Amino acid sequence: MNWTSISNTSLIGRLLRLPLRLIPRQTVVPILQGPLRGKKWIVGSGNHGYWLGSYELGKRAQFIRAVPPGGVVYDLGANVGYYTLLSAVLAGPLGRVFAFEPLPRNLEFLRRHLLLNRIDNATVIEAAVADRSGTVRFEEDASTSKGRIGAQGGLEVRSIALDDWIEEGKLPRPSLLKIDIEGAEFQALQGARKALIKSHPPIFLSTHSGKAHKDCLSFLESLGYRIIPIDGKPLERSRDVLATFPGG
Repeated sequence: MNWTSISNTSLIGRLLRLPLRLIPRQTVVPILQGPLRGKKWIVGSGNHGYWLGSYELGKRAQFIRAVPPGGVVYDLGANVGYYTLLSAVLAGPLGRVFAFEPLPRNLEFLRRHLLLNRIDNATVIEAAVADRSGTVRFEEDASTSKGRIGAQGGLEVRSIALDDWIEEGKLPRPSLLKIDIEGAEFQALQGARKALIKSHPPIFLSTHSGKAHKDCLSFLESLGYRIIPIDGKPLERSRDVLATFPGG
């Protein structure tokens, strides 16, 4: 059966996935389809679509085409490591991947997935990406994919402004950015302004509020980026976009 053609949210998709709840959460399974086919995955780390091969099909297809062999990929909001693993495989042994994730539960799965698959070209950075380096409060959520920077957060985590780390020599300049950080995307872009001006990396950006969406688009357009939606919605209502620099 081609799982990638069946939406997680459709009735048949939900029915087909009911038996998956019986699989012990710590079970390690092979990813069934897609460019990561055969790679190892922990069932209980998150969405079953990760290992069934059906996760974010449209976005994933465009992302695959964008990762340059030998390139440097920043994965902001790495969560449990799907895009980190994908980037590491696509960039190849000469490429580098930097996975930014502040939530301890996610970090455990992220590191285990890299270890299980013997990935040695990815570096995990335990931090939230923002507009300044230091510390920030982090709000946890019942869903571990929806934690966010917030003043009322009960968790204090390290924060990184990407420009700071690049200028200090801690990071090479990026070839590609993936940003999915639940509302702090505008701050992350502001903290990477110099890198975006100098390197013009393509950016896969997920926004999580109307204001953040407008702020991010305005900021990127002011730097000369062109932005297209990748979720099938008009740009003003889209929440997943690809920003590219003409001629880049």
